[in-house]
Amino acid sequence: MILCCGEALIDMLPRVSTAGEACFAPYAGGAVFNTAIALGRLGTPAGFFSGVSTDMLGEILADTLTASKVDTSLLARSDRPTTVAFVKLTDGQASYAFYDEATAGRMLATTDLPALPDRVQALFFGGISLVNDPAAASYEALLAREAGRRLIMIDPNIRPGFIAGQEATYRARISRMIAQSDIVKLSDEDLHWLEGAGETEALAARLLAQGPALVLITEGAEGARAFSAGGSRRRPAGKVTVVDTVGAGDTFNAGFLAGLAREGALSRARLAGLTAAQTDACLDLGIRAAGVTVSRAGANPPWAHEIGLCG
Repeated sequence: MILCCGEALIDMLPRVSTAGEACFAPYAGGAVFNTAIALGRLGTPAGFFSGVSTDMLGEILADTLTASKVDTSLLARSDRPTTVAFVKLTDGQASYAFYDEATAGRMLATTDLPALPDRVQALFFGGISLVNDPAAASYEALLAREAGRRLIMIDPNIRPGFIAGQEATYRARISRMIAQSDIVKLSDEDLHWLEGAGETEALAARLLAQGPALVLITEGAEGARAFSAGGSRRRPAGKVTVVDTVGAGDTFNAGFLAGLAREGALSRARLAGLTAAQTDACLDLGIRAAGVTVSRAGANPPWAHEIGLCG
């Protein structure tokens, strides 16, 4: 099982009412939550760990996970409120306004960290859950505890507006977590936010030198690239009509991890021996899955049959 560790929230997405008025509709979301949903729908055993409220919105989150075949047995439930994010779309690109004070997710503490069963082979971290304490420190502690024992993947999924005023602390935390991770995924924009100007190859090499075995860079309509000590791979994206990009990177993460599971490579040792053909297959699955997500409104990852997967 792949355990996704991070935020779960309600995205308020812009819609038009039957009366033609601009309005917002609630959808279960959050970067790490979306990755868990996508994994479950792709048929890969997945679980989710986060602080989730027992309020009405929290029940929506838990029910949505269950409906997508995601294990919810490790959730840390509390009566604190649910995080809400209002989404603005401009030419299909999403920006966010977060309401996260004293929520179930943000107040997750190290005392809430679960003992992990043996069936957990890999852990995935990322998103806004790595910004604010105590939750951010708790996720970092969980990653540090499991690093070297299970496969670890991280995607910071950087939201500069959410980090404002905490850049130094955030950069230091992400640097520590990257150094202990096996796979790091960044969008090309996130790569430059973290590492500054420069060619992708040079910046990826700098990240590899920090400790990961594999660095993944997504480049939107251009596809995705993978960098390791053995070289690099690049796979193109297919042509799709973009409705919005909410959840695209999250779905790519799930597709890549699902690909590793299908290749029997959900371990640090197997990752080290990943062949070029296997890397390409994982990149392709991530790209295909993300292509479906961007072709429809909201973070709505595909089910396995929608992208031709079976068994």
